[in-house]
Amino acid sequence: MNRAPTLLIVDDEADTCRNLADIFSDLGYTVDTAYDGATALAKLEHARFDVALLDLMMPDMDGVSLYQEIKRRHPETVAVLATAFPNHPRAEESRKSGMWQIVPKPLDLKHLLSLFDQALRLPVVLLVDDDVDLCANLWDLLWERGFRVSIAHDIHSATERLQDGGFQIVLIDMRLPDGDGTEVFRAVKQVESQARTILMTGFQAEISRERLQSAEADAICYKPFNVPQFLTLVERLSRV
Repeated sequence: MNRAPTLLIVDDEADTCRNLADIFSDLGYTVDTAYDGATALAKLEHARFDVALLDLMMPDMDGVSLYQEIKRRHPETVAVLATAFPNHPRAEESRKSGMWQIVPKPLDLKHLLSLFDQALRLPVVLLVDDDVDLCANLWDLLWERGFRVSIAHDIHSATERLQDGGFQIVLIDMRLPDGDGTEVFRAVKQVESQARTILMTGFQAEISRERLQSAEADAICYKPFNVPQFLTLVERLSRV
């Protein structure tokens, strides 16, 4: 990652936010803070975060509900839930939402540093497909295997996401609402040339192996996927 990693800290204890912001800013993070869920959501309108540290118990919106909204808007954000009640039912429920880790309060700074470092080393996938249900299913499958997954449903949003950089793999559906997936492929080659690319289609006649080779994509997958083979392919390309 060439840019500074971004961190959002949400906690209704102002001192906690300030102290952590000072520490992680000194360590090279770009840090923003919020004391409640509504303020955090307002910040998400204008910024994306690699990692979010969320307090569980807050007055207006608990950390689990906040993460569910963060995931809907920015599914690539890795979330860590902080709580003095790690056995609270909501804390347990958070894992089903995709919460990455739960850490006890008071916070162990050394452990937190290690977790954030691990989060930033997770390979990042950009999934470009207008099938919302498919994207949700692939997010779950790839997340379980240690990938961060960003999602775009059209060419415009995909090209915007590519500007952020840092993608190891880009999965591109060949039919998108605003055009042909090859437009996204060309954008990848211009902006994120080191990223591995997988073209996806439900129409085998739509793209031939010859076209794939001439485009210099890394692989093609036909829908419906053979899920084990698909996941093996993504994992293999992430290591190349």
